[in-house]
Order: sequence, then C-alpha cells, then structure tokens
Amino acid sequence: MFENIKNLPADPILGLMAAYRKDNNPHKVDLGVGVYKDEEGRTPVMRAVKAAEHHLLATQDSKTYVAPAGQDSFNHHIANLVFGKRLNTELGGRRVTFQTPGGCGGLRLAAEFVQKVRPGARILVSDPTWANHIPLLGDAGLRIETYPYYDKVNHGIRFDQMMDALSKAGSDDLVLLHGCCHNPCGADLTQQQWQAVTELALQNGFTPFIDMAYQGLGDGLDEDAYGVRLMAESLSELIVVSSCSKNFGLYRERTGALSLITGTQNATAAAASQIAATARGMYSMPPDHGAAVVATILEDQALNNDWQAELQQVRSRINDLRGALVKAIAEQGVDQDFSFIQAEKGMFSFLGLSVDQVHRLVNDYSIYLVDSSRINIAGINHNNLPYLASSIATVLKD
Repeated sequence: MFENIKNLPADPILGLMAAYRKDNNPHKVDLGVGVYKDEEGRTPVMRAVKAAEHHLLATQDSKTYVAPAGQDSFNHHIANLVFGKRLNTELGGRRVTFQTPGGCGGLRLAAEFVQKVRPGARILVSDPTWANHIPLLGDAGLRIETYPYYDKVNHGIRFDQMMDALSKAGSDDLVLLHGCCHNPCGADLTQQQWQAVTELALQNGFTPFIDMAYQGLGDGLDEDAYGVRLMAESLSELIVVSSCSKNFGLYRERTGALSLITGTQNATAAAASQIAATARGMYSMPPDHGAAVVATILEDQALNNDWQAELQQVRSRINDLRGALVKAIAEQGVDQDFSFIQAEKGMFSFLGLSVDQVHRLVNDYSIYLVDSSRINIAGINHNNLPYLASSIATVLKD
C-alpha cells in the first residue's frame, strides 16, 4: 500500500524553522515563523491565560466531551468580541458560532460546509494571501481564483483593480477578505474601502468570507473589527473565522471559531445542523482547554482587563518596532524608502527585496525569511535590530 509514496517538498516556513535551529551563528535572526515574540525572543504565556489556567485546574471537575459546536460560553463571548455586544444581540438567531480547532480548523470547517451546500463554489482570494488559505479551502473542493490586492512596487493596495475584479463576482461566489493585519503584506483596507466593498456585496450578492486572525494586533479590538461589523450589520449573509492564537497567545491550544450569519433564523438553524454534521465527520468534538481559558478570561472583568492591557502592550511594541526598523535602515544610508512598513498593520510586511537578496540574507547573514521577503515584525528586537538593518543595507548596496 505504501511502497510508492512520493516525498512532497518541505513547507517553506517549516524548512526555515529547521535551518534556523541548526544555525550556530550567534547573530541569527528568525523573521519567518509567524508567532509573536517578546524582546527576549520568547513567545510568552499571557498573564491572564496563566491565571485562567490556575482557576480551571482548581475548579474543573470533568473532562467529558463538549458538543460538536463546542463550549457555549466560549461561542457567546467570542461572538461578542468579534461583532460587539450590541450588534451580536441584534443579530440574535441569525448568527451562530462554532468553536473550532484553531483558525485553520474554522477555515476548513467553513469550506467543507460551503462545499456541501454549494458544491464547487468559487472563492476569490487576495493576491497575495496567506499560503495556507489555498490548501485549507481548495482541498475541500472550493474553486479558488485570485483578485488583485497588493502592489509590491508601490507598496499599497491595488484597490481600483480589486474592485474591478470583485465587480464580476455574483451570488454564487464567496470573497475571502482579511479582517485586519493582512498576512502577508500588512496593508489593510481603510474604513472607506470597507464601505465600498460592502456596497458592492450588497449590489452583486456575493458572500464575504472574512478571516479574522489578528483582532487586537492592529489598532485595537474594536477598531480592527470595523469591516466585520459593518458587513454583519449591512449584509444578510456573512462568514467569519476568528482565531485566539495571536491575541490570546494560545498557538498550541488550537482555539478558534466559525461564525455564520444568514438572512433568517430558520436558515441559520438549518445551516447550523449542516455545520454540526460536518464537524462531527471531521474531528467530532473540538478541544476544550483553550476555549475554557478564553471563556474564563472574557467572563471575569479583572482577567479581561489584564488581558486587554497586555494585548495593548503587544500591539504597541509591534507598532514601535515598525518605526524603529524604518529608522534603522534609513540611518544606514539606504536610498530606498521603507516608510510603508510603518504605515502597515500587524505582524507582517514585505521588505520588497528580490529572491537573490533574500537568499543572501539567509545564507550570508543568517537572517531567515521566506523568498517573498515577507518578515515577521515581532521577530525583531532592539538587540538584533542594528545587525538586521546593517545586513539589509549591505545587501541593497551590493
């Protein structure tokens, strides 16, 4: 059965991780892996998460299964976080939320659900988009096409071209949008642009499918949800996938959610039955621990306040690092303008380097990043920043 299996090429990010670990250069810098890191290069456990885990350890009295939809309290509080309490209340039975095994699990569950009810539906994704969107959605059977998004030369959104492409989408199509902190480019839609896309969705009838992986890491929890909430308030149908990996630091706990809005309570109830059956056939029940931690934090005002305070520190540090990187490169006498990095949001940006220049950074300077020149801003700290800026400048000047 297994004699003729062919090796697949290694995932570029996982390959970088392995090479970084083997590298003995004391100045090595990891800008590839998309996790938050502090000034010491650690991915810390947030204070509120530690406190919630202590509480659960002392009070949890069962490890029985949760339902395919997951923990009710988690789903309720996540829906409030994503949509806001007022809007979530107004949506009522038109909105249903399912706890999922991370944002990846939410994306795949949504894709499998859509494939059941609309086999072979077309989904338009931004060019570029997060690489894992393609297998997560495409392997479920959705037909993937791209729409123009990021201009790598001018470092901005190709909004006119984007709108022209989306104007051709219709009622049988989905459009994947990044809710905030676009991965990989960091260039987000403005409020006016969100309004224009919402109006186009109303006009043409396509269904927005929003991936909200970084709520709270851009401008703030409410600010980052502007587009999601505008569409939830304006449109009859919407899919939103959210993740707790980044804003709660629960990467390994695989904690996420899929929220669906339809035009009527009956339609939502029918869709929920299909989603539950789909989840049952994929992984049966979602893991509980991360969801229980999040629910505990969001239910307790003191823990909630402390979580938001630490999240603000994370967000401020990332935004400060953007400015520090731009300044450090400029101080190296580089003619190229990198100010676009300071204007972008979240953990990622493109440096705008060629593949050859990227390979020089990796091979000659032990600065690890993918060929597209996407970097994880949170991999920078004030100890490695001078070396990073000097290395980038050398590569650019040669």
